[in-house]
Amino acid sequence: MSMEKTFRAQLLLQLANHGSVAAATGKYLQDKKVYFKFRKQKYSAAAWTLAGNIHINNQIDLPMGSSPDPYLLSLVIHETRHLQQGILKALSVYGELDAWQVGFKFYKEWSGSALHPVLEEILCLPLNWTRSDLKNAATLMKKYSPGYKIDLLPLYPLPAEIFWRLTRKTPVRS
Repeated sequence: MSMEKTFRAQLLLQLANHGSVAAATGKYLQDKKVYFKFRKQKYSAAAWTLAGNIHINNQIDLPMGSSPDPYLLSLVIHETRHLQQGILKALSVYGELDAWQVGFKFYKEWSGSALHPVLEEILCLPLNWTRSDLKNAATLMKKYSPGYKIDLLPLYPLPAEIFWRLTRKTPVRS
């Protein structure tokens, strides 16, 4: 069995045993036949792909086996959230805020570890379509990870961002 298949099989077992968010993530990965690849990534530990898979940075430790790593599981939960969102929502500050909150909330609850103060601030932000909240989220993400390219994304999913730019009205949430 390849490393990716072994990783996926172990990951699905671990997700099934670590709460409702993790179990729902595992079910989605199975139902959608999401696969994992390992490759070098310059700015992130993991990424989702347009093909519906997840790439894990091959330079991070993969402590798979009997004791799962909460950080690794939180990365998979984060990237899976993007796959669930779809491309337009995933490629927005709103989508990133949603995924960061889901992933880091899982990490904090499951590991019992304190988060960096900036991450705690991100967890406290409301997930809404208020532009000032989304701008604040982007600023905090950049503060936590200076190389992060959040400033290239629209605040809202692209159709909603276009609507806002044309009308200056907050779009109805989809």
